[in-house]
Amino acid sequence: QVQLVESGGGLVQAGGSLRLSCAASGRTFSSYAMGWFRQAPGKEREFVAAISRTGYSTIYADSVKGRSAISRDNAKNTVYLQMNSLKPEDTAVYYCAADLTGTNDRRAYEYDYWGQGTQVTVSS
Repeated sequence: QVQLVESGGGLVQAGGSLRLSCAASGRTFSSYAMGWFRQAPGKEREFVAAISRTGYSTIYADSVKGRSAISRDNAKNTVYLQMNSLKPEDTAVYYCAADLTGTNDRRAYEYDYWGQGTQVTVSS
């Protein structure tokens, strides 16, 4: 079992920044990859970013590439998503997820555990 708890969401103006955190517990954190997904009202959940278990490999959705950075601190069992130059279309509930295969992946069905989500609202 893996427990994931997101934090750091909130209300921010367009052009602003937020850093989301996801604290993990229950298994050896460095053994699994981590991803961030988001879901806006009335839309399907979509991939945002993912990082391999070592942190050496990262991938991003085109919609956030260049504006966001995913990172992890295996000593703190935490993964982060730094989001800059936020746009109103970034408004969504953001979820972190754990992939026990250890390989970062864009596909939601590859992830085994999910957090409860944190709301990000970007005002124009």
